[in-house]
This record gives sequence, structure tokens and C-alpha cells, in this order.
Amino acid sequence: MDKSALRDMIEWIVGGARSAPTPQQMMAECCEWAVRAGLPLWRVGVFVRTLHPEIFGRHLLWKPGSEVETGTVDHNIQESPEFAVSPLAPVFKQGLEVRARLDDPASKRFPIVEDLRTEGVTEYIALPLVFTDGLVNASSWTTKQPGGFTEEQLDAIRSITIPLARYIEIVTLRRTAMLLLDTYVGNRAGERIWGGQIRRGTADTMDAAIWLSDLRGFTALSDRLPAETVVEILNLYFDCQVAAIRDHGGEVLKFMGDGLLAVFPIDQYVGDETQVCSRVLEAARESRAGVAALQFPNGEATERFRFGVALHLGRVLYGNIGGGNRLDFTCIGPAVNLAARLEKIAGKLGRTVVASERFAGICDGGWSDLGEFPIAGFSKAERVYGLHDEASRAAAG
Repeated sequence: MDKSALRDMIEWIVGGARSAPTPQQMMAECCEWAVRAGLPLWRVGVFVRTLHPEIFGRHLLWKPGSEVETGTVDHNIQESPEFAVSPLAPVFKQGLEVRARLDDPASKRFPIVEDLRTEGVTEYIALPLVFTDGLVNASSWTTKQPGGFTEEQLDAIRSITIPLARYIEIVTLRRTAMLLLDTYVGNRAGERIWGGQIRRGTADTMDAAIWLSDLRGFTALSDRLPAETVVEILNLYFDCQVAAIRDHGGEVLKFMGDGLLAVFPIDQYVGDETQVCSRVLEAARESRAGVAALQFPNGEATERFRFGVALHLGRVLYGNIGGGNRLDFTCIGPAVNLAARLEKIAGKLGRTVVASERFAGICDGGWSDLGEFPIAGFSKAERVYGLHDEASRAAAG
């Protein structure tokens, strides 16, 4: 075994593996380097937990001559029968090293090891990857070498896991930061914050279509049902909008109780006003259909609790607003204020989708002129439009 080559590889990892710009490339280079240094590796896996509302962890799997495989598992994996008999379970739960030689009858307690036997694997070892905060992740290493790994080879693998854990921790923290920013403030805002726009007052102007929606009858709903049920209903209700908004190029900026504020930027990368507004209207129609088909956890249909959405087009100020060290990355401006006023008018008219004159004039969606209405805080009235295919109904709350 070439110990000098192994030392060079460890120094490369400690230095940030700069020749490998992605974790997949780093994994491939690291394993191939280890093989050239004399480690008889057949299959290497890295399994890392994530701080994500839907994903428990990610994995990378390397085999010689193949692309590094990547994948994710959800939080239910921890309660699954498969995880209970996995050699990774004691690694994650107790930080233990688990070694399974294929010629040892005790290895049969791990189904995955038995599966690897058909590939000619002779030994499997799972090792903890411990982060600086004590969080334990896992790695697995297999060989086809007759008799399994030697003790020297196992010591070499153990020496690799320490710098490997540091590298993975840095990459994971960066990924986690981006995921959390995307989850809580949206992708575009997250990119700006990550890019350094973190000072109060830092803001840009942006032309955008504005979406402001609200659940009808929410006050009565909250009073009548248990709080836990209301939260579940809100999540289902927002699911009907968020997917449609994101699929059509929008970004959710804020949840305000039962309200939602989203923007659809207009620029050379996403399209002109007509293209963007058409996508916004399509998202509104999809959301309307989704809410109409929604069933509450207690079996009540959503027709008893409708929502309204106001659509407008204008220039907004997009950036950091707040007090002291508590900031909010959001958008403000007369255009946002007008959208908020229009949403209230939608409720009074019993309409689900309404639009400003400017939005309706750009987007040919089959609009009816609902009349001109005074707008609180604005010097002149605004003409409001509703969809032809939507009958006016009395407001539900």
C-alpha cells in the first residue's frame, strides 16, 4: 500500500478538494485515488443527515467505472423495518463501527450484506463520520479482496474518514444554509441573501406580477375547529398554491396567517409582461381548482372555505427591511399595496380571482369589468376585473 499517496490524498481533502467542484466529483476522485494507493475498494457509500422539512438524508454511492449515484430518503426511513436491520442504524444511533465479514455467520443479520455477497463482496465495514458538533453520519466501505480487508487497510480507511467528515460537514452546512434560505424566504431572495445582501436598507427595484391571496372564512374556521386541525388545513390550502406558483415561475415571499404574497419577476431571463402574466393566470386557475377539490382532515369540503387572489403588475422595492438585527427580505411599494386592496375587494364581491386594469389589459384571460372602486390610500379609483368563467357569489367571510 502506498502510504505516501494516501497522505497526499488526505492533504487534498483537507485543502478542500479544490480540483473537484461537486461532492460527486470529490467522491469519485477520492475513491479512485485510494484505489491507486492500494486500497481494494469495491463499493463506497456516504450517508449524511440534512436539516430539511421533507428529507432525512442524502447518500452518495461509488463503484469503480461507474458514475457516483446520489439519492435522498425521507424522515420515515428511521421507523422503517429496513433501517432497523441495516448496519448503518447502530452507526447513526450510537456512533459505533460495524464490521461484517461474509465468511462470518453473524453477518447474516444484515440483509444488505447478504445482497452484496452476490456481487462477490468479502467484507463490509460501516464507519461513523462525526461532525464538530457531535452529529454522527455514516460511511460504508466494501471489498472483493479474498479474506476481506487487512488491518492495515482498515486503519488507512479510518484515517480517511476524519478529513472526509470535515469536508462533508462544510459542504453540508453550505447546502443546509441554501436549503433553509430557499425554504423560509424563497429561492431568489435566498440567493441574494447568500450573495451578501444582508444590510438593512439594501434593496433593488423589480418589475413583477404580484399575487396576494387570502382564505375566506378563516376567522370562523379558527373559532370552530381545534388549532391542530386549522394548521393542517392551512398547510393543505397553501400546498394548492405554492406548487402552482413555483411551477409557473413565481416565488412565495411570505405567509401572513392565511394570506400569501408571491411575485413573478419580469426580466429578460423569464419573459416579457405578456408571458409572465399568462403564467400567473394559469397558476391562479390551477390553485382555484386545487382548493375546490381539497378535502379537510375531518371530511369537510373546501367549498365552505373559499379563497381569493388579486393579481396586479407593477414595480416593487425588493430587499431588506426591519429593525436592528432582525430583518425581513420582502417587497414593498404602491403596487403591493394596491394588490392588497384588490384582494379585499375580491372578498366583498365573492370572487376568487380578480385583477387590476393593468394586469387584465396585458393578459387576455377572458375578463369581465366588475366596475370602478375607490381604493383606500390611493388618490383615484381602480377598475377591477374578474374572470368570465367565475360566477359572483356572496363573500364567505
